[in-house]
Amino acid sequence: MSNLKKILTNSKVVILLIALVLGAIAIYPNPWAEGVTIKGIAKNSSAELGGMQSPKGNVAPMQLERIIAINNKPLASLEEYYTLTRAIQPNQTVRIKTTTTTYTLVAKPIYHITETNQTTVRLVNETYETNETINGTNTTVTKTRTAKIEEPVIITEIIGAEPLGISVGETPKSNLRKGLDLSGGTRVVLKPAGPATAEQVTDAVDTLKERLNVYGLSDVLVTEVATQPDLLGGGDRYILVEIAGATETEVRELLGSQGKFEARIGSETVFSGGNDITYVCRTAQCSGLDPNRGCGTSGEGWACQFLFTITLAPEAAERQARITSGLRVVGDRLSENITLILDDQPVDELGIAADLKGRAVTDIAITGGGSGISEQAAIQNTLENMKRLQTVLKTGSLPIKLDIERVDTISPTLGKGFLTNALLVGLLSLVAVSSIVYIRYRRFAVAIPIMFTAVCEIFLTLSLAALIGWNIDLAAVAGIILAVGTGVNDQLIITDETISGEDDSGRSWKERVKRAFFIIMSAYFTLSVAMIPLFFAGAGLLKGFALTTILAVSIGVFITRPAYSAIVQKLVEQ
Repeated sequence: MSNLKKILTNSKVVILLIALVLGAIAIYPNPWAEGVTIKGIAKNSSAELGGMQSPKGNVAPMQLERIIAINNKPLASLEEYYTLTRAIQPNQTVRIKTTTTTYTLVAKPIYHITETNQTTVRLVNETYETNETINGTNTTVTKTRTAKIEEPVIITEIIGAEPLGISVGETPKSNLRKGLDLSGGTRVVLKPAGPATAEQVTDAVDTLKERLNVYGLSDVLVTEVATQPDLLGGGDRYILVEIAGATETEVRELLGSQGKFEARIGSETVFSGGNDITYVCRTAQCSGLDPNRGCGTSGEGWACQFLFTITLAPEAAERQARITSGLRVVGDRLSENITLILDDQPVDELGIAADLKGRAVTDIAITGGGSGISEQAAIQNTLENMKRLQTVLKTGSLPIKLDIERVDTISPTLGKGFLTNALLVGLLSLVAVSSIVYIRYRRFAVAIPIMFTAVCEIFLTLSLAALIGWNIDLAAVAGIILAVGTGVNDQLIITDETISGEDDSGRSWKERVKRAFFIIMSAYFTLSVAMIPLFFAGAGLLKGFALTTILAVSIGVFITRPAYSAIVQKLVEQ
């Protein structure tokens, strides 16, 4: 008991115990957490209109807002969430209780618009100006008359409820963040198509972040990586994008295009995406399937048209007025159409009403289309095309063209398999090392502290990763295994110096430990320097391995190795 007290009161062991307590606080394990975690809120969705917001970046997983009940029905899993939300009816009021507050949402209806072959006549009052002679004076008089407008008969049906716009995920049980290898998702490596400055690449990173956020994707990580440090010229620059919950096709379409949008009249650009557009409508009131053109058969499939409105900046509106003022009036249209161009490919061509000649109009309707083998597929493709175009108009084009160098897609199921295998391999490694250490020294008093120290080293490394928000992926797991192996080797050096010195009366225990730590520190600095090039190798894909190895070895050298030396000294003395 006295030796145990001496061990626990030793300053080096006390530092280790304090670090373990702080590590437990950083990881914040809670295996009983229930509900589903809110990972993102779609723009203009029922959830956003109800006051819900997407989580801010760098929030610890256990601090994320969780949904714990829908309409007073408790949630315990993703399956229960999807079961309850599928039963929601159009225009139904939905009460969502979270860990912070309760929200009241109204489910938006989905409309199916059918244009019939029938027409209807609508009477409207319109004003016009005419010249009349009154008391011998020619005067312009404004009069009102009733006009008949023939319109197609459109049938609008409610066919269901729109999704609430909440992206959810499984509730985390700790603050540990799993990387793409363990959680599933898509990783994309992008490279500038031509020469690009560091500032242009940084601007492209910012634009991509905004584009992916506006599109509604959650769990997005966009980072700039280089093959060399900036001090050595930077080398080739890449952009690494990691996205959870997105398909490879979706990611390619969003990231593979520069997103250069232009609206042209003839050879002149009237407006482009970004600064020329102050507002892009994404609500059901002013965006969706075009009510005037709708859907119809096209060849062997179906084709649909979308429509949404935008608001131009005053400068763009004046530019449009200047260009249209030089056009001729042909019937009720101007002599030139306005062509919508995305990434140098025409998207649609719109006629310009005659009364818009020379006018600085700020409200513009944008149209386009999509097709599919069935009407439902055509509607889905059309709405996806509209969403992508809205995203480009909102965020603007990338400052440089990017080529997709590599795309890796990992399913969540495969990620769970990787995690299970990694844990199993780690456990088997500890058992194997423990057995070898015991066979070598034939003392539990030596084998148990070595394994205890190795487990502490793993725990503290994970704690530090949780504290700084570092993702644990397969590369990081490999780094932890390497660091643990290095740590066991260092502890064997300390043990050999301590035990072999029992019969060596020429050196004190402090001298023997000092010699052991000289060897340990030399190996530590050598390993740390060797890891630095890996920060930039493989477009940054090995950065997790390098960083985790350095962190884990540093924790071992400055916290766990000194504590082990104090423990083994007391046990050997006993």
